[in-house]
Amino acid sequence: MSLASLLPTRTGTNSHLLVWRISALVWAVFIFYLSTATFAEGTSQSLLSRALAFVHATLSPAAFDIMHDGCRKLAHLTEYGIFSLLLYRSLSTSGVVGERQRALWCVLAAAAYSLTDEFHQLFVPGRHASFADCAIDSTGAALAMLLVLGFRRVLSCREEEGLA
Repeated sequence: MSLASLLPTRTGTNSHLLVWRISALVWAVFIFYLSTATFAEGTSQSLLSRALAFVHATLSPAAFDIMHDGCRKLAHLTEYGIFSLLLYRSLSTSGVVGERQRALWCVLAAAAYSLTDEFHQLFVPGRHASFADCAIDSTGAALAMLLVLGFRRVLSCREEEGLA
């Protein structure tokens, strides 16, 4: 799947929108699932340890902790970037709202969902809520929307050059 296929087209049908909306909903449920005790810090530490052992890499405990924290934060960035892309794709392009406004709404929706996800973690044993994670989630959503808008701009410039 290419980035271009994630961009909405003017010919999108209601059935395509429904598929993208269901995809966004499924991804939101997946994010919620990742916030359960199943994916607490111990689980990701175990996964990282196994990945490092697979490539025969050894890290000091301090370096492992830094890498583990980085991987967890990168996961937040990525999962909310994907979420905002799915939200963006699930919105109709036939309305009066422009591309930038639609992207902004997607970032705001992802940020709001991030807040509810962190609130949920207050009640999960072994998890804790973090405004820093909300900021990282929102940054992931914003970066994804910046990439979409930038890519759309490049495509429209190429189309204009082709017509000139």
